[in-house]
Formats: sequence, structure tokens, C-alpha cells
Amino acid sequence: MAEIVFELFNNQLVQQLVGEADTNLRLIEKMLNVEILSFGNQMTVKGAAGDVENAKTAIETLYYKASKGIAIGEQEVKAAVRMSGDSHSASEKQEMNDIVLKTKKRYIYPRSATQAQYIQEMMKNELVFGLGPAGTGKTYLAVALAVAMMLEGTIDKIILSRPAVEAGENLGFLPGDLKEKVDPYLRPLYDALYEMLPAEMVDKKLALGEIEIAPLAFMRGRTLSNSFIILDEAQNTTPMQMKMFLTRLGENSRMVVNGDLSQVDLPSGTVSGLRDALSTLKHLDNISSVTFSSEDVVRHGLVAKIVRAYEEKSKRTKEAAQYENII
Repeated sequence: MAEIVFELFNNQLVQQLVGEADTNLRLIEKMLNVEILSFGNQMTVKGAAGDVENAKTAIETLYYKASKGIAIGEQEVKAAVRMSGDSHSASEKQEMNDIVLKTKKRYIYPRSATQAQYIQEMMKNELVFGLGPAGTGKTYLAVALAVAMMLEGTIDKIILSRPAVEAGENLGFLPGDLKEKVDPYLRPLYDALYEMLPAEMVDKKLALGEIEIAPLAFMRGRTLSNSFIILDEAQNTTPMQMKMFLTRLGENSRMVVNGDLSQVDLPSGTVSGLRDALSTLKHLDNISSVTFSSEDVVRHGLVAKIVRAYEEKSKRTKEAAQYENII
């Protein structure tokens, strides 16, 4: 057992940090199995040595975020605890805490070390692959960075795309023109934009073509310059489609390609363009890939448990198949 006593110096920030009836401290206690006593500006944390250190780090992180004007609630507490136990150095953790993407409606920041790495890689590289399960923030954070860069004037255009594989041959039976037929498949991209920008601004930029949301097929033959380009659900591209998309990259542009290789909806026997691209391009400069896990899921807590259950089932299935092959 260990005990740490430390002080925080701004009463107002401490009040924001601890939450109403110390709700935020109680959540940290539950997540890290520690006891936290708060008396004025003084904090006392008791528990196993590693957990105590992580709790102190989480509390200091929340205090720092409160000082930056970020409201502290359940999600912020969970993110601070999640990042406190990671193996990065103190200076690296501070760098992660300083990452904030400013949009018109909210400030967006990483809620796990992998999310922080992902944002850093997108800022630094011209092409980034984001890999992993649903709910890890791959697309949301890419859209957030795109919006922040547009508001700063760094890029002129945001282009969001995804394949409409799920529609298949039934596309022609859906009502409306081609855009109306594929819009349901692009809805998550619209939702992210409307969370970050006022509705009238999104609608205006869509009308002016400064924000474009289009199916992958619309990308053929174009060169996309001064743009932030995002391909979502990239596991459902073929190698030829992926090559077509990647070669659209123009001057002063960034491209982010996201997908979950465990959720491929292509016809049986068809190679995923995402898997093929990762293998083909792995030795090139200015290209990075970031892999998320179930630990990075930031949706409802049950989503992370569901993802882990499926991962464990897949692992057991593979192990059983390997055992049968040996026999």
C-alpha cells in the first residue's frame, strides 16, 4: 500500500475537477481501486503504489484541462484515467494533454494515448491509415482535424468519402438520384460535421463545394489539392479502388484512410484494398498507420466489452483452426 499527498493551487479549478459531491473523484476511485481524500486544495490518494501514481497523474491531467477551459465530466475523467496508465514519458504525456482541436461548436481532444498518437501522425504525415474497431474515434478525430485546419485557413476543402458496398446491386432500386441513394451510407460523416460546426455553416460550405461528401466512385479522374481527404470504411474497397483513391492526392493535401479489417463486407474471395495498401506501401516515407484496440473505444462502456468479446471469439476460432491443421 502507498499514500501520496499533494496540493493543487486554484480553488475554482479544484471545484471543477472534483465535481458535484466529489463525483469525479469517486469515479477515479472506482476505476483505479484507490481511496481519494480531498480537503481544500490538498489531495490524499491511498492504494497500491502503481494505482496511486496513476490516480495522481489523472487528477493532475484533469486539473490542467480545467485550467484550459475544458469542462470536466465523466468522459473527461475516463479519458484521464485511461491515459494515466500508459507507458509514455511525462513529457510525452504533457504533449498529449496539449492536443486540442478547435471547432466552432466544441474543443476536441484525445481520450486515449492511441488517439493522441493518431492526431499527431495526421498532423505530421501526408497519408495516415487508421485501423481498428468501431467506436475508437478514427473518423470523428479525422473530421475534427480537417475542420480545425479549414477554420485556420490551412486547407481550402474537406472531402469525405466511403464505398457504398452494402448497397450492392440493390442501389438501383432505391429512390432518388445517385447522391440520394448513397447518402444513407455517408450519414456518419454528416453527423460528425454537424457536431463541430453550426448547421448553417455546414449547409453553406456543402452548397459552395468547400465541404464535399461523396461516394468513392465520384473520386475517379480527379486531383485533390489544398484539401483534407478522408476515406471511411476503407476495408470495403478493392485494391484497384484503393489505388484510384490514393492517387488522387494533390499538392498541399492530407489524406486519412480508416477501416476495420475485421468487418469486411466484400464478396467472399475479394481482397480488401485496405489490407493490400498496407502491405504495398509500408516502406514509403510520409505514410503512417495507427492501430486502435478495444481499449480505445470511447463510446458506451458496453461497446468496448462487445468488441473485446468478438476479438476473443475470433482468436479462439483461429487457434482451433490451427490446432486442426496440426492434427
